[in-house]
Amino acid sequence: MEKEIYQGLKKASDKNLDVALITIISVLGSTPRKPGAKMLVFADGTTVGTIGGGCGEAEGRREALNVLASHAPKVHFLNMTADIAQEEGMVCGGIMGLFIEYLGSQSPVEQVTLMKDYLSAVDEAANPVLVTVIEATEGRLAGKKMFVKDNREVTGDLGLEELTRVGVESIKLGGKRCQPLLVSLDSEFEPCDTTVNKATFRFLVETPTTVVQLLILGAGHIALPLATMAKIVGYEVTVVDDRRSFANSNRFPTADTIICDDFEGALDEITINPQTFVVIITRGHRYDKMCLCKVINQSASYIGMIGSRKRVKALLAELEEEGISSEALRRLYSPIGLKIGAETPEELAVSILSELIKVQRESNQNGKLK
Repeated sequence: MEKEIYQGLKKASDKNLDVALITIISVLGSTPRKPGAKMLVFADGTTVGTIGGGCGEAEGRREALNVLASHAPKVHFLNMTADIAQEEGMVCGGIMGLFIEYLGSQSPVEQVTLMKDYLSAVDEAANPVLVTVIEATEGRLAGKKMFVKDNREVTGDLGLEELTRVGVESIKLGGKRCQPLLVSLDSEFEPCDTTVNKATFRFLVETPTTVVQLLILGAGHIALPLATMAKIVGYEVTVVDDRRSFANSNRFPTADTIICDDFEGALDEITINPQTFVVIITRGHRYDKMCLCKVINQSASYIGMIGSRKRVKALLAELEEEGISSEALRRLYSPIGLKIGAETPEELAVSILSELIKVQRESNQNGKLK
């Protein structure tokens, strides 16, 4: 969840203000924002966040004000084909599906309580995965929510026992994705293809953030092009190294966060979640081992480590003897990167980034339900 949206929801919750929350749930064609992007619209018309600006956003705001008046959630399809950027002469050719829900003084008490608990779980870095019913033939269920913390504690329900069960199962898929998961079910609570049949229920599974975090451990020659290219692709980049001459903003001007500290101490302070990709490219064997020990049992979507097959095999055997399970060690991608014959630091960075993208896309596809 974007920081400004989180802060806006906290303000609305603390002061019991009426607000409409717009969430992009689907896109088709060229659109300015992607699924998971949000915007808040308050009763006085002020907004927080954006779903893309222009005429399309203005229409979304109007629909949100209608929801604030009716207190009833709705799905609205925003046709962007008429949204013309006059200066550029460009036309967005896509359609965005929006879920617009009312949150405020007229919401059921249990919904207000659940949202407060959810925001507290975000505060606690409990990585809560939120499930929201966006459509149901039984209209009373639309807007029902539940969330599951990373300790598997379930809060709330989706109104029907079977629907709640499927929601919890879907979290196992959606919790590891880097974008929201839209689930459509038929009357028997089975996944259905909405291009063929109208769904009886639809719900959205969202992680607290859709920002993909790249944690680069080691600030050497490969880290330089990797950090630059990863930022262009859209990752939030953090670089860690214990050498001040390497870990600094002059060397990494595009990185979001640069930490100059010993690796063990730095990793004790860094939150790693299913939206985190970890690349271990330190300057030596003992640092690689230290980093791998700290992250291998955490919930990162990807953990990769540089090294020859012989050296990596010996290290894994050593770690298994020290008590790290073979199951955990099988998560490691090493030797790191796709096999493209890379030799230079820049080519190795391309190889590593290509593997990150491949893993990310496969994660999104494997979690896809129609």
